[in-house]
Amino acid sequence: MKRVNAAVVMVCVLSASTLLAQAPAAAPANPLWHEQKVKNYLPHMTSPEVADLLTRTDMVILPVASLEQHGLHGPIGTDFLSGLERAKLIAQKTDVLVAPILFPGNSPYHMAFPGTITLPAETIQLVFFQAAQSLLAHGFKRFLILNSHGGNASISQYVVDRINQETGGIAVELDDAAQPFRTRAIRQGAPGFDRHGGVSETSRSLYLTPNLVNMSVARTAPLTLLPHLQKMLPEVVAGDPTATRVFLAEALKAAATGKGTSTKDMTATGVWSALDVKTATAERGRDETEASVNAAVAFIERWKQLRPLGIK
Repeated sequence: MKRVNAAVVMVCVLSASTLLAQAPAAAPANPLWHEQKVKNYLPHMTSPEVADLLTRTDMVILPVASLEQHGLHGPIGTDFLSGLERAKLIAQKTDVLVAPILFPGNSPYHMAFPGTITLPAETIQLVFFQAAQSLLAHGFKRFLILNSHGGNASISQYVVDRINQETGGIAVELDDAAQPFRTRAIRQGAPGFDRHGGVSETSRSLYLTPNLVNMSVARTAPLTLLPHLQKMLPEVVAGDPTATRVFLAEALKAAATGKGTSTKDMTATGVWSALDVKTATAERGRDETEASVNAAVAFIERWKQLRPLGIK
């Protein structure tokens, strides 16, 4: 074998060291930052990217959400995050801007649980209306109000009405508009009363934001309803529209109303459900989310056919 010249080896080592020294060091990065850029999501976009999107669509999804307790296991931001993630999924299938405006909603009945933030209906509707006016000024015209918190239902509808009656914009409540396009998801588990923080909502969170749900502490407390509401409950579960309407008109109301139906009055854990929340699954959450997203996309595509971009 040929002997390697020691001087040649030394030159190679020094050359390699010089190259390594000259290579740019990795840029420092926030260790808590893990987000990836999402298409059509306003906080991630540049102004030129918004201008480019306006050449393809004049539609905006405005999620209307809340910051409120979701039992022992669910994050305070459940409604905000679930609505936002659903909107982002919709925007990957059809061009529409996703513009989150406000985290809190109207949640006075949850105020006995630390972390809940509630705003007056007047404040919420004004913030969304004025945000819509800003977006109108940039050229967006059609607004899809996506409400992800039941307590905001009337507020969301009022925002829709204000945009339609007081501006050049056109607005709809997205879930209502998408309902005719929705295919029924397969029911998983036994039927029963299941609303705030229950099996259905927890399942969606397990699919949409899995690392934020702590199922090891999930627990459903017995419901303590007023006698006449307890008597009404089977008809609500059966889907009786009148029973459901009058039940919800009275139940889950702020302590200040004197109705005795704040969340704390009815459940020790904050979960408003008669089902075992531990039976929630990501698979059920995926099925429910996909049904909702696909229905919304179908409605949006139909609206685009009925009113093509560019109509004044």
